[in-house]
Amino acid sequence: MSFPRIRRILAALLLSVILITSTTACATKAPGRFDAVQQESSQKRSGQAVAKNATQGSEFNKLFPSDGGGFDVVFTQEKKGFAEANLKEGGKVVAQLAISDTTSTPATAAGYKTSTKQVGGYPAKTLGKTKTSILVGKYQVSAISKDPSFTETDREAWLQKFNLTRLSKLQ
Repeated sequence: MSFPRIRRILAALLLSVILITSTTACATKAPGRFDAVQQESSQKRSGQAVAKNATQGSEFNKLFPSDGGGFDVVFTQEKKGFAEANLKEGGKVVAQLAISDTTSTPATAAGYKTSTKQVGGYPAKTLGKTKTSILVGKYQVSAISKDPSFTETDREAWLQKFNLTRLSKLQ
């Protein structure tokens, strides 16, 4: 065998090894910055699925309060059975507003049966110092303070800014 032929065989063999090594290295990716959160979120839901007849989140968007009075409503999440928006004042998030369909979580709706508090004519609950929710038909509407300046009174006022009449007719 001649020297140039051996060099060609070695070059081909070396090129093959490099290609195989580089393709294998690209196939295994390092965990991304959201992988741990996704895994944690999946474990928390523990197989709980959204009911097939849950309302699409896009239906809720039109029922959220409008921007105004120095406040901006910025939508952050929409999926089947849920929609959420940040309420910003001067560019700072002061609260989170949300509508969720309780079809998938009947215990949530049942929790309002014993409520003695009402906001806008609907049964209401205050959870801790930061969350106020009302039940409108099968929908839970929530306001969550993200800044200490956003009080329970503010949360109740913003809950009443949702189009609750249209929401009550939504099925």
